[in-house]
Amino acid sequence: MLRGLAWAAAQGHGALWARGSGSLAGVLTHVVDLRSDTVTKPGPAMRHAMAEAVVGDDDYGEDPTVRELQAKAAELLGVERTLFVPTNTMANLISVMCHCRRRGSQLLLGQECHLHVYEQGGVAQIAGVHSHPLPDLPHGTLDLAELERLIIRGLGSPYHPVCELICLENTHSSSGGRVLPIKYLRQVHLLARSYGVRVHLDGARLMNAAVALRVPPARIVEHCDSVSLCFSKGLGAPVGALVGGPKDFIEDAWRLRKALGGGMRQAGVLAAAALVGLADTEEVLLRDHQNAQRFAKGLQELASPVCSVDTPVETNMVMVRVDGLPPEELCRRLQAVSADEVAQTGHAVHVLLFPWTKRSVRAVWHRDVSVQDTELALRKWAFVLRQLGP
Repeated sequence: MLRGLAWAAAQGHGALWARGSGSLAGVLTHVVDLRSDTVTKPGPAMRHAMAEAVVGDDDYGEDPTVRELQAKAAELLGVERTLFVPTNTMANLISVMCHCRRRGSQLLLGQECHLHVYEQGGVAQIAGVHSHPLPDLPHGTLDLAELERLIIRGLGSPYHPVCELICLENTHSSSGGRVLPIKYLRQVHLLARSYGVRVHLDGARLMNAAVALRVPPARIVEHCDSVSLCFSKGLGAPVGALVGGPKDFIEDAWRLRKALGGGMRQAGVLAAAALVGLADTEEVLLRDHQNAQRFAKGLQELASPVCSVDTPVETNMVMVRVDGLPPEELCRRLQAVSADEVAQTGHAVHVLLFPWTKRSVRAVWHRDVSVQDTELALRKWAFVLRQLGP
């Protein structure tokens, strides 16, 4: 069933109405995809911009649309230069390789951060960098005293690797989209600078953080030595990310992008989509945050012993604690539809989710999920919880 739904969802833009089958023949079923903000699809304006983009050979630095994107992004982030790359994973790897020139250099980061868990250990297998994970605190932060202890341990020691870089993630995905406080970013940067260590910010969802804090992105980035930004999550572009930092840093990043196979030709068709995604950032992401908060409030009001909101909802993610059944079973029930559901609610709704941990699921809001979709998802959740009983 899930494979069929995924295929169906890929055929249209946004949440999908489709005809049911079997006992639900003739019934319109609605798909609300909350697996990730990476499932957003380009809208008409974005597709038009891509079709009409003025292009050149970006590997020669000649694509005018890419140059426009890089210049606008540099101004937005308050950095000297930016570089357009295919993915945020590549952006993070390039940044680590630029900062950590010696093989065996140490990188300090959170044990649940995306760079450590979901990027295939590229910093080790490609860059030869030794990453040392620290426990993530509930807010997605790291303990400052422990950071300092590990930095000091490698200074002048023939036994321990020398720390050259600290990586932070904002928003912090595994903590449920939590936003790193600016005060904390300042403290980390001051600590790092006092020992000659640099700070890279994995800003895949940086714009979500800026909207939540109601500050320009540059206010966040000013406390870092480099930054990555992803266009294919909440910003809705089909592909693309960038690296930002000082001029000499970006010159090195350009060479590494080429070495990693990230040099592109007429990339303006992709940069055009990113420009459209940036244009309406504040309005769209604020709506995503509000829909996530609306859902979290509604789920709490159901007062079910099975499901509860696990962490504060600060951006577009809702972490739901599941008790009494495996999260996989809850996801299966939310995906399934039945004649009873139509009779009781008047709708047949598929809610697509992935289990997150052994005790939780994570729901992610994005520009393809409307207020109506949010309400339908909440009704489906209420229906499933009623079926599970008291």
